[in-house]
Amino acid sequence: MVRLQKYLAEAGVASRRASERIIVEGRVSVNGKTVTELGTKVNPLHDKVAVDGRVIRAKKKLYIAINKPPGVVCTKAADEDRTKINELLPREWADLVTVGRLDCDSEGLLFLTNDGKFCLKLTHPRYGVRKIYIVQVEGRIEPETMKKFTVGIMHDGEKLRADRAMILKSSKSASTVQLELSEGKNREIRRLFESQNIRVLRLQRTQIGRIKIGELPEGKWRALTEPEIKSLLGST
Repeated sequence: MVRLQKYLAEAGVASRRASERIIVEGRVSVNGKTVTELGTKVNPLHDKVAVDGRVIRAKKKLYIAINKPPGVVCTKAADEDRTKINELLPREWADLVTVGRLDCDSEGLLFLTNDGKFCLKLTHPRYGVRKIYIVQVEGRIEPETMKKFTVGIMHDGEKLRADRAMILKSSKSASTVQLELSEGKNREIRRLFESQNIRVLRLQRTQIGRIKIGELPEGKWRALTEPEIKSLLGST
């Protein structure tokens, strides 16, 4: 059982606050009977809900994992000459939103959904869902730099910090490191390296919670499984 205004919001009728107004105005019926009480609960599987006489169906919750290529943007309001992430999905999924973002030049694992609760759980700092990134940079990386990243660095009045930082490969020309973050401020990884005057060559997110990018090809998507969704909602 769910509250009527929540059911309307999840069905895409209006926001929850606007749905409350629609109910109070007497425009909603449940099983043929007009309902104006905001505390009313409905069974999505059995009750027939209508707004202005039109039957409303709850939208199926979708949880999509995609391997975002570099050069693709996550915002729908992007310039027309740039490919938008939703353009890589079936047209009927145009209303899906990204769970967090990867900047245009970054690549890797990204989720899209129409479930606001799922989106909040994976993006709000209080839940601390871990994300792992592989970063290739110019020049040799020293262990002291990794230590600075885990201690924390002030940049533009904001403290940036990685939970874990590990050198995977290092040479005079280029290095590869793995960073783990559980908060993720705007462009945090790039800013960490910028603070040390280190040029990022490639930035790829390889894992969110327990979900790894695996062998998902660049630009391709797949639906998350029920166990994966449950693990993400329960992850910390």
